Amino acid sequence: MELKGIYTALVTPFKNYDVDEEALERLIDFQLKSKVDGLVPCGTTGEAATLSYEEHEKVVELTVKHVKGAVPVVAGTGSNSTKETIELSQSAKNVGADMCLLTTPYYNKPTQEGLYQHYKKVAEEVDIPIILYNIPGRTGINMNPDTIARLAQIPNIVGIKEASGSLVQVAEIYRLAKERITIMSGDDNLFLPMMSVGARGVISVLSNAMPVELQALYQAFLGEKDMQKAMDMNTSLLPIMQAMFVETNPIPIKETLYHMGMMEKEFRLPLCPLSEGSSKFLKGVLREYGLLKRE
Repeated sequence: MELKGIYTALVTPFKNYDVDEEALERLIDFQLKSKVDGLVPCGTTGEAATLSYEEHEKVVELTVKHVKGAVPVVAGTGSNSTKETIELSQSAKNVGADMCLLTTPYYNKPTQEGLYQHYKKVAEEVDIPIILYNIPGRTGINMNPDTIARLAQIPNIVGIKEASGSLVQVAEIYRLAKERITIMSGDDNLFLPMMSVGARGVISVLSNAMPVELQALYQAFLGEKDMQKAMDMNTSLLPIMQAMFVETNPIPIKETLYHMGMMEKEFRLPLCPLSEGSSKFLKGVLREYGLLKRE
């Protein structure tokens, strides 16, 4: 169960305010057919913050059952409560998830020691491989490289989804902990640069819609070791990578999947559809990439 390559941060399709299980299975089938390396339900892109505890478990369990062991399933189980994180992680393990992705606790802004103790406690309580998730733009706190290096000494902490936006931080994590932890990019638009300083893959938003293209970029860089080809691919994908963040994730990617005919255009408040201007812009980008199947 190697942590590398293209892991898709799955959206959670909704229909009439419920989880749309048929659409989720359709999306999973699309991902497996496209040969992604792993699937990540119930993360930021999966609108986990608005899922009930029961829905959270159902989405993870459905993903595990539908995948049937074809690729690893990494369940997003992070919370700003250590107790709740343990409960969600244990639930994910119970329904068959292979790993858990734990965001840094948000809103309460723990110290670096608090972050260390949080992850250490979860790792001790739940016997499952854990991927740290550093995304200060969402959580209000950055997990420093030396804290990550300390955590990397805990046997079942195996990786980090790094989304600080700092290549210097990625390089420093690699320098301090490269033998003990796998770095995965948390930003599509920094995927290629991050691989150049130590990342081994990406947990991607765009791969919901373009998994084949992301896989080709990964293979060009780490498989074929053809830097020029990888640079050209990255350049060609950059406009749509940027478009996925024209407004708050996962709004643009869910609207993209709607326009591809894969699911309904439904969100949970406080998320809502794109503004008129952003919607027009997104449809123009999708048209350029041949993804606009319905208006």
